[in-house]
Amino acid sequence: MNVIETKNISKLYKQADQEIRALDNVTINFKQGEFTAIVGPSGSGKTTFLNSIGGLDSPTKGQVLIDNKDITKLNSNQLIDFRLTNIGFVFQSYNLIPVLTAKENVEFIMLMQGASKSKRDKRALELLEAVGLKEQLNRRPNQLSGGQQQRVAVARALASKPKFILADEPTANLDSSSTANLLDIMSRLNEEERMTFIFSTHDQRVIDRANRIITLEDGKILSDINVK
Repeated sequence: MNVIETKNISKLYKQADQEIRALDNVTINFKQGEFTAIVGPSGSGKTTFLNSIGGLDSPTKGQVLIDNKDITKLNSNQLIDFRLTNIGFVFQSYNLIPVLTAKENVEFIMLMQGASKSKRDKRALELLEAVGLKEQLNRRPNQLSGGQQQRVAVARALASKPKFILADEPTANLDSSSTANLLDIMSRLNEEERMTFIFSTHDQRVIDRANRIITLEDGKILSDINVK
């Protein structure tokens, strides 16, 4: 079953007198349980593509279907609600809330969804244990290493049990050990829970773990290879 399908999506930006085509008629689909790396040089359209399928940015033309629902037709409030229950995001810069503890950061999405305190507590503790941070649950982001902060970000992305996870260069600021730990966690969730992961990355360590590699250049798909 296709979790995500794009139909001829393009994204145009105007820069001075020039028109920049960040995406150029991209048509592709993703099935449940894929572990996909989107690769390509800087400026190839990787982040724009991720933002488009995640509803963070709107394509200039084309459709983005998630479970057959065209999210390009949703207004801003509908998009916020849709993202809240369907999509988990992991960013290169972590985007944790500095005044909240690790546990409170993980709980934040569930709080926005109106989940009960007992449900939030249980899920947050389960996830922090899963990412190896049970002992750090009361620490704030500035008391955690970069690798630990990224693992909190992954736990937060998983908190609402989304249909898929979008990760934009999630290992860019991590050392080899932290990267290996993070990829082990994501691979396990992918295999055990059939959770769909889509990465934009330059990192060969991520690419080596992927079961599908999509290469973008100048906003177009150059290749799409199933490797496992």
